[in-house]
Amino acid sequence: MQKTHILIVEDEEVTRFNLRNLFEAEGYVVFEATDGESMDQQLQKHTMNLVIMDINLPGKNGLLLARELASNKDLGLIFLTGRDSDIDKVLGLEIGADDYLTKPFNPRELTIRARNILNRIANHTTDSENAVINFNNWTLDGNSRKMTSPTGEVIAIPRGEYRALHLLIENAGQIVTRQELIKEMTGRDLRSNDRTVDVTIRRLRKHFESVEGSPELINTIHGEGYRFVGSVD
Repeated sequence: MQKTHILIVEDEEVTRFNLRNLFEAEGYVVFEATDGESMDQQLQKHTMNLVIMDINLPGKNGLLLARELASNKDLGLIFLTGRDSDIDKVLGLEIGADDYLTKPFNPRELTIRARNILNRIANHTTDSENAVINFNNWTLDGNSRKMTSPTGEVIAIPRGEYRALHLLIENAGQIVTRQELIKEMTGRDLRSNDRTVDVTIRRLRKHFESVEGSPELINTIHGEGYRFVGSVD
């Protein structure tokens, strides 16, 4: 059985060294990159399962690089960075990161988050998730992780958005709690002041609102969660 490959994209040598030791002790195969160019070289040579990346990098920053990784639905991404503003966190999640952790970090927490994401990726390969779902003249394709709008526009969506929407559609008409959504999206429990779910729902609504006259498909149930109210074919 092939071991799990983790790529550390970090220009600070001591941090790379510590992360390598941390994940190698957990049994992972670890590769290193210091910027976007060396990251691309590693991705061309090896099949990666998870990227752990700083935002502050020489050349292209981590946010730009994350956009380039978004098309790979089998590759997890964690931002590990000293940038701790809400704007950076929200932007990182909107771009498609699976998780966002700030420095200084708890090594145990990082390995748990990484394992949850890797398990989530490995376990989400069922036929039901890869199926094509039609709703309100939209199409959601799990195999390509893309949505097609009623006007024919094709929208690639990050893994977190896909999982949240898929769970909502599977439970159409029922309330899905924020805890259930975060568990589905990242494999971890909801933490206080965690905006991951809210950011994801906001992004999904923007996709739907891009089509003029589109009805509201996701309702907010205050104090409980969200409910998909569209019509599933």
